[in-house]
Amino acid sequence: MKRLLLFIPLLLAVGLGVVLFAGIGKDKSALESALIDKPMPEFELASLQNPDQRYRSDVFEQKVVLLNVWGTWCPSCRVEHPDLVRLARDEGVPIYGLNYKDNRDAALQWLDELGNPYELVLFDPQGKLGFDLGVYGAPETYIIDSKGIVRFRHVGVVDNELWETELEPRIRELREDS
Repeated sequence: MKRLLLFIPLLLAVGLGVVLFAGIGKDKSALESALIDKPMPEFELASLQNPDQRYRSDVFEQKVVLLNVWGTWCPSCRVEHPDLVRLARDEGVPIYGLNYKDNRDAALQWLDELGNPYELVLFDPQGKLGFDLGVYGAPETYIIDSKGIVRFRHVGVVDNELWETELEPRIRELREDS
């Protein structure tokens, strides 16, 4: 019996190795979302810039938009920010921001210093909408169609390559279908 106990660490190590090996090579930015092809979750959140201004989920029922989840605590958000500014300015992409689990003053200072690519910014300090969206971390970017339906989710930095290969073709198609 004692000899069998000697094999337990070996079996555990092999089991862990199999689990880790199964994850190698998987695209971490391609996390599935239970909300794809479903409406935005119901919410009511304040504007980051104007706490008296409240928004509900119907704000997404006007046009095709990118919803970008960001926070000042997120280093990758700082990396993607210039690309978001460029997309809003040069490509005319409507981008809504979800300031996630952040400090209002820090977020306002961030936008002041780095530029504001967002048509509106929802302030989600407790992460309630983020939780309902299934946010894994920041940055995350969603495409929401003009009916308020979640059509695409990307986990990670938005850059020019992602814009050209994934986001722009999907947005163009959704605009044509509207």
